[in-house]
Amino acid sequence: MTYFKYKIRDKYGRASTGTIEGSSKETVAGHFKRMGYAPTSIEKTNPALERFNLFERFFRRVNLEELIVFTRQLMALQQAGVPILVSLESIAGQSSNRYFRKVIDEISRDIEAGKGLSESIARFPNVFSDIYINMISSGEAAGILDNILDRLASLLEHEQEIRIKIKQATRYPSLVIASIGIAFPLAVVFIIPRFSAVYARFNTVLPLPTRMLLAMDYALVHYWPFIIIGAVALVIAARYFINTIFGRRIWDTIKLKVPIFGPLALKISMSRFCRMTATLSAGGLPIINTLEIVRGAVGNKVIANAIENIKEGVSEGEGMVASMKASGLFPGIVLQMVKIGEETGKIDDLLMRVSDYYDSQIDYTVKNLTVLIEPILIFIMGILVLILALAIFLPMWSLISVFGH
Repeated sequence: MTYFKYKIRDKYGRASTGTIEGSSKETVAGHFKRMGYAPTSIEKTNPALERFNLFERFFRRVNLEELIVFTRQLMALQQAGVPILVSLESIAGQSSNRYFRKVIDEISRDIEAGKGLSESIARFPNVFSDIYINMISSGEAAGILDNILDRLASLLEHEQEIRIKIKQATRYPSLVIASIGIAFPLAVVFIIPRFSAVYARFNTVLPLPTRMLLAMDYALVHYWPFIIIGAVALVIAARYFINTIFGRRIWDTIKLKVPIFGPLALKISMSRFCRMTATLSAGGLPIINTLEIVRGAVGNKVIANAIENIKEGVSEGEGMVASMKASGLFPGIVLQMVKIGEETGKIDDLLMRVSDYYDSQIDYTVKNLTVLIEPILIFIMGILVLILALAIFLPMWSLISVFGH
């Protein structure tokens, strides 16, 4: 059932508001009309989130580590036979995140009202992903919630491990890029104008690099508010474009084709796809449902479309291998492992091995990421230093030649 926030008026025009549960807007409207009320507004809502203030709803978040701790604690308490409500109360009391405590309290209220755990956590999509919700649902249905929680925790820990490795590997390149981004404009604003003041005393034409940097200095000094506004507008427009279906497809295609980071992003998405598919299949979820869930969790439209084609192929009885091969995204070793898995009925075990294969490739790439990026950074720094040097020294050489005559 879905919750709706309504505004209605009686026959005397008196207004009243509230929240009601129903299957659709039309059903809710019909309900009030039969009672003699005139609905003026019926909108979907999340009554659990209504209890949170604006700051908590939009700015407070539960990070991955907190979600892993919650999952591990709930798994341990369920394995020990502790009732779910007592488990949630105990976990809420130990959480240092006030927002997360309130979320767990809301989940407890829903369960006290007779709802299942999966239905309760589904009301907090900003905390629990579709993968999380569907795995909990399958665990409840099969009576193996503790086992599913264990698989979920392992899945989340794997995701966190990859994030930490990438963050550590990109720390140095990010620092270098940030330093370049600060140092170059400062040099343009504070160094180049001093030399230009000297060159202006002589009747000589400044070289092109010097004129370019002086124009940049003039723009930064006199039009900086417009530059900031333009940059912010460009970022907002880019984000809006990327959030469209067409823009998202283009952006995700570009991400896969960027040197160094493109192949890494593909490996991460493939590892995520294989591990999630294996975990959900091992949890008893049908392969069609599994592929539908995983399709929305890989984080890339290009790969999501490939998974959609795999799902359609499976539903038509073709098997996974033919569709995976047609996508052109999966290497031969992966196709061979999936083919063996389909033939032996051990698809979940072999997909997990494929994920491990990708993880080894990711580890190798991440460990060598700094080595791979360093030549690019050196090249960029060299170009910027060359431009600065030419802008400063070319006029000097011009003046020397003038004095020589």
